Amino acid sequence: MPQTTQIGRKITLNDIAASCDVSRATVSLVLRGSPLVNKHTRARIEEELRKQGYVYNRAAANLRRRTSSSIALVINDIGNPFFAEFAAGVDEALGNSGFVTLLGSTGESSERQQMVLSSLVEHGPGGIILSPAEGSDSEQVLSAIGTHTPLLLFNREPVGGRPELSHWDLLALDNQNGGRLATEHLIALGHRSIAFFGGHADSSSCRQRRTGYVEAMQAAGLETPTALQIECVPTRTEAAHRCAALFDDNHRPTAAVCYNDAVALGLMLGLRQLGHQPGENFAVTGFDDIAEAALALPSLTTLSTDPRARGRQAAGMILQRMGDPFALASHTVAPVQLVVRASSCPPLSS
Repeated sequence: MPQTTQIGRKITLNDIAASCDVSRATVSLVLRGSPLVNKHTRARIEEELRKQGYVYNRAAANLRRRTSSSIALVINDIGNPFFAEFAAGVDEALGNSGFVTLLGSTGESSERQQMVLSSLVEHGPGGIILSPAEGSDSEQVLSAIGTHTPLLLFNREPVGGRPELSHWDLLALDNQNGGRLATEHLIALGHRSIAFFGGHADSSSCRQRRTGYVEAMQAAGLETPTALQIECVPTRTEAAHRCAALFDDNHRPTAAVCYNDAVALGLMLGLRQLGHQPGENFAVTGFDDIAEAALALPSLTTLSTDPRARGRQAAGMILQRMGDPFALASHTVAPVQLVVRASSCPPLSS
């Protein structure tokens, strides 16, 4: 007769084994899906597991076996369609390899990032893919995840040391070249007063894109005054609110290279509120090529990064790291491509 357990006490493998008159090891094999248990014994054990309401603590089992069936993905802006596409690519590739994706979002807060990372680490993921929040510090990230969990940084580097020094892998976008390509495109159209709009200086990807903008402007003998380098939270709402700052000074730009597509779409909304017509009397470029970019009015000139493919690439890199934890850290830069659409018009005077 099956044995009963005391009310309120957690059901254990020993309880299940005693009720089925098998060894604890046999129950463990069933839970792990091992083919070593014959189908009749397996069916009997599975029925007893259901009857007693046994809950399999996979995280604890992973720790015991030093393996994991999950990988954590921590992004800095879950509301940005770029990251939705990126996450879809990650989840697709991980799922095809038998892993579950644990998703966390930091909302561009380094403090929340610490809490999210610490919480996810408790679930024992086999690795972590992190797009760092603005202002992230490498020592803080290290304190949250420890030295044994493989980490892949995506597109940004925390301050306080390069990932090679911390044995972290990096998948970056070709940010500097992208900023240069967008600026050169606007210069070729005839623009001479061009702003760089959006993002913050404590974001490595923003610094890199802005460096590309400055390089292109200087190569063309054009000025890059501080008044034309407008910082803001990289969302469309904040970009729309900051639009007026472009016209606070005497420079009066005719075009803007935007940090990302969300900023560019927000800027176009703000321009219309001020009586400007993007794509007609003011040129705008973005960065990312989210799906909405091609459907916007006007359609958005941008740098294509193929975020879903980048997600699949990130998943492959973290799986490779998990398979070879002692390999040298890798630094991969994914190419970008300029996609010209209607938002980048020549200046009216040309």
